[in-house]
Amino acid sequence: HVQLVESGGGSVQAGGSLRLSCTAPGFTSDRCGMDWFRQAAGKQREWVVFISPDGSTSYADDVKGRFTISKDKAKETIYLQMNSLKPEDTAMYSCKTNCPGYKWGQGTQVTVS
Repeated sequence: HVQLVESGGGSVQAGGSLRLSCTAPGFTSDRCGMDWFRQAAGKQREWVVFISPDGSTSYADDVKGRFTISKDKAKETIYLQMNSLKPEDTAMYSCKTNCPGYKWGQGTQVTVS
C-alpha cells in the first residue's frame, strides 16, 4: 500500500490560518474521494471534511464556514485551508482516501494557542 503524505501543520495563534496538503504517488483526485480526520490528544479520531471525485464537499458542523477543502488536479494534491482557527482545532490531522491501495499517512500536527 502507498502511504498518503500530509504536510502544512504548525503552531498558530487563535484566529490564524494554516493550509494542509495531502498527496501520494499515483493518487488521482478525479477518481478518488478524500477525507480529513483529526485526533486531539486523549480523544477519539473525528471526521472533519470530505471531497468527492466530482468536487462536491461536506464538512463537520464545527468547521463549517472556517475550513475549505479543495484539490489541485495538476498536482494531484488535496488542500485543507483552515481559517479562524481555535484552540479546540488543535489535533493531529490525517487524510484518508476511499480508493484502494492507500494507507493512512503519519499526519501533520496543528497547534492553536
